[in-house]
Amino acid sequence: MIRFILICIFLLLFFIISIPLYLVVLIVGLFSKEARAKASQAIACLGFRIILVISGTRVVISGLENVPKDTPVLYVSNHRSYYDIVTCYPLVKNNTAFLSKKEMLKFPFVNIWMILMNCQFLDRDDLRKGMKTIAKCTDLLKGNTSVFVFPEGTRGLGGEMKPFKEGTMRIAVKSGRPIVPVAVYNTENIFETHIPKVQKATVTVTFGKPIDPTGLSPAEKKHLGARTQAIIQEMMLENIPD
Repeated sequence: MIRFILICIFLLLFFIISIPLYLVVLIVGLFSKEARAKASQAIACLGFRIILVISGTRVVISGLENVPKDTPVLYVSNHRSYYDIVTCYPLVKNNTAFLSKKEMLKFPFVNIWMILMNCQFLDRDDLRKGMKTIAKCTDLLKGNTSVFVFPEGTRGLGGEMKPFKEGTMRIAVKSGRPIVPVAVYNTENIFETHIPKVQKATVTVTFGKPIDPTGLSPAEKKHLGARTQAIIQEMMLENIPD
């Protein structure tokens, strides 16, 4: 419980300290939305790194060299824990926005920073709004912003992944940007499996080789989610201790 209490205290202090930072970021945004997103991402990543330290989390990273340096990408990851974002966000290259469920807009303070980082919010109950959100993500990728998605749609605490939603793959197909598969392992054992305790854990984050959607046939594009999921599943199996 001590780690959980320390994290709560840190989040409160972070909220207080970030109020003037928020105002500075807003002023920066008057001149450049890209600079606003970069500054917001830097602040969020600093907070996430501190949370990982307080949590006693050790992150083992592999395959980061597979991520293109100068090209926006669609990061596609399995989803096991709230800590997936905390763990992965400090590792991404370039400006990166998350595709999140619309319910995140209900969280005060958090929602503001997500908006400043160009995060998009998916309404899973309204197909038309959902398509508009996918289109916005596509526009971000066509520009200079990567997008990070969890195509399962919700967290899965067990070893089995839920089927990837093929609709999110349209972001890569329509933008022509590469997909980077991301396999996250053991984040649920930091918090979810023993709420409200936060315990030490070693987690692994593996970045796979990019998938170029521009060279795929229509049939391959139709099942791109399943193909990406199979790659992530294989990377996860490599991270399971013997």
